Amino acid sequence: MAQDPHPQTAHDPASSPPALARLAARAGRAARITHTEHLPPRAGSHSHWPEGIRPEVVDALHEAGTGRPWTHQAQVAAFALGGQSVVVSTGTASGKSLAYLAPVLSSLLEGSEAPNGRGSTSLYLAPTKALAADQRRVVTRLAEPLGTAVRPAVYDGDTPVEEREWVRLFANHVLTNPDMLHRGILPAHARWSSFLRHLRYVIVDECHTYRGVFGSHVAQVLRRLRRVCARYGAEPVFLLASATAAQPGEAAGRLTGVPVREVTEDASPRGGLAFALWEPPLTDAGGEHGAPVRRTAVAECADLLADLVAGGVRTVAFVRSRRGAELVALLAQERLAAVDPALPPRVAAYRGGYLPEERRALERALHSGELLGLASTTALELGVDVSGLDAVLIAGYPGTRASLWQQAGRAGRSGQEALAVLIGRDDPLDTYLVHHPEALFRQPVESTVMDPDNPHVLAPHLCAAAAELPLTEADLELFGPSAAGLVGQLERRGLLRRRASGWFWTRRERAVDRIDIRGGGGRPVQVVEAGTGRLLGTVEEAAAHTTVHDGAVHLHQGQTYLVRHLDLEDSVALVEQADPPYTTTARDTTAISVLETTEEVPWGEARLCFGSVEVTNRVVSYLRRRPITGEVLGETPLDMPPRTLRTRAVWWTVTDGQLEEARVSPEELPGAAHAAEHASIGMLPLFATCDRWDIGGVSVPLHPDTGRPTVFVHDGHPGGAGFAERAFRTAGAWLRATREAISSCECESGCPSCIQSPKCGNGNEPLDKAAAVRLLDVLLAGAPAPAPGPGAGEADG
Repeated sequence: MAQDPHPQTAHDPASSPPALARLAARAGRAARITHTEHLPPRAGSHSHWPEGIRPEVVDALHEAGTGRPWTHQAQVAAFALGGQSVVVSTGTASGKSLAYLAPVLSSLLEGSEAPNGRGSTSLYLAPTKALAADQRRVVTRLAEPLGTAVRPAVYDGDTPVEEREWVRLFANHVLTNPDMLHRGILPAHARWSSFLRHLRYVIVDECHTYRGVFGSHVAQVLRRLRRVCARYGAEPVFLLASATAAQPGEAAGRLTGVPVREVTEDASPRGGLAFALWEPPLTDAGGEHGAPVRRTAVAECADLLADLVAGGVRTVAFVRSRRGAELVALLAQERLAAVDPALPPRVAAYRGGYLPEERRALERALHSGELLGLASTTALELGVDVSGLDAVLIAGYPGTRASLWQQAGRAGRSGQEALAVLIGRDDPLDTYLVHHPEALFRQPVESTVMDPDNPHVLAPHLCAAAAELPLTEADLELFGPSAAGLVGQLERRGLLRRRASGWFWTRRERAVDRIDIRGGGGRPVQVVEAGTGRLLGTVEEAAAHTTVHDGAVHLHQGQTYLVRHLDLEDSVALVEQADPPYTTTARDTTAISVLETTEEVPWGEARLCFGSVEVTNRVVSYLRRRPITGEVLGETPLDMPPRTLRTRAVWWTVTDGQLEEARVSPEELPGAAHAAEHASIGMLPLFATCDRWDIGGVSVPLHPDTGRPTVFVHDGHPGGAGFAERAFRTAGAWLRATREAISSCECESGCPSCIQSPKCGNGNEPLDKAAAVRLLDVLLAGAPAPAPGPGAGEADG
């Protein structure tokens, strides 16, 4: 979608769609729109289904309201029928599902006519349960005219035990997620042997979401699937679907381990879209050290959602965090109650962590139109058929341009003029983007970053593979160049034992239970209401220290709770209902040591390095903030155990001579380095497919391992996720954008829009904005010429 925009560099009320005009009509609102991009409608281009698509399938698609295919749909089907793995990377609502379902349905129909009655099977993988459930509805509707030839079934953690046996024995189109494939299907492959023996197609939907540590884990799960299928004589073709992405064929090949053709030319029609960039106003409240504070994106989003719902505009608001989604829904309901008592029930929150029956009820209400406004995390970003939306609100840059366009594309699915609004947070990257629209609308989407060879990822999957089938020398090539060395290490550690037929898993427990493919590690923390014992939901173990610590405010289904006690040993957070006039934000401190320098590049006298580090992190306190203004009301200390992480980092150093040249005194140096660290972490998501919460950093005036002033930015996952390496490869552009973000901010001495960090363990002290710019100037003076393209230490992330 970002390929062919026709820009309008200023907001023009006369040319705005009615929904945007409604939002801008209130006093002072129009000035908050920093830019409006108008994407014109686009006509579609038809083709014909290739000959291998069965006539009964063509008739069924026609009966479902689908005429001739778009050109890209026919291309995907032709590759699939020819036995070539293929990725279709086109815009939202471009018919990617039909592109892969046409050959899949044809294959299943042919298989139903096989003498043994089993015939072909297909496996569909989605990153979320909601998407798999939605796709089952799609397949069931399309395949209805084909009778019992197509037998779709969802197989995930919500599938009742009594249904699972039927799925294994009789379903020929199984819809699941990578987690269930990893934990439920592959370890029990003998029970799935009939299904796997006839597996012809594996569909990997929304494959651009498989990035970082999660993507690396899924890549190894798919290699294990290919290995088990080969054991039963099958070699499935992979059909992948992705939002618009850079080099989708290359990324899909890294994910699956097989050559993948790519189809990227979107031939579907598109309605017009007005995309507004929106900056919340400054408030009268003062932040840390008196810094100016903007109104929060969550509060602004709640106001806009309420206005749109009151006007009958069907809207989804995408919010970056679970807590934020709850808060947007709650605030919007409060505002609507003053307008019409019938409206608050038509707004709800949707996020992961809800119980299955809650999620299903919300999905039904959204599909039926009972809900008019929904505040959601990315759970509804991924392909769920949200038809008839008029507007999308995006509360904070979602971390990648691919996700931004995926979320914006939820609007206008019926071809009408649609509205998308990106509401900037008080954050260096968001502030940069709302004032530099070219970084969003003139740049291609990012390449997907993952590292399947990460030893922390690969080693446990080798154990899982050995538990599934003895691991042989011939298998090692499948798992990548690092596999041979790791197998030897696992053997020496007693996890694998070599016999004549290969390496075997030695432990009594299941190898897969040692792997959390979502990268968090540990079992989820249960959130339990103290007075009743009622289970409200779960929180990932890795996030528990910062989200459900003692005293934290926890939101669930519009209700506010206070955490009475977090029991890390039993993985339980006890909460009680309350109504505090604040939200909470955890603070942490970090120390870092260099384990190995993998690469080092001179930047004049400065040095840019990449390598392995050990990070020790500890949550030390939490802040209480007003939910609307972000004003800090106080800080409460916490006594939490430290967490140690071995990961990958990029770091840069400068010399004393460069500090003199930059006129940065010893007194200014800690604040200059700290400010540069904060801003560079905030800007990295523009260059790597990460979120600032996936990365961390440390700045030290004199680091013992480098002997120089040093700024580190590190991955937040064991073994690394590829983000720090991406930062190392794009360091010139990344740090130039960091310098621009600091210098162009209108504040005098630093604020959350440039150098203050929301989770700085040192209370955003010391920070020196002017000295940071001078420090970055002298660092960048020695950097290579820019390539064409977008242009106790202090710790945070």
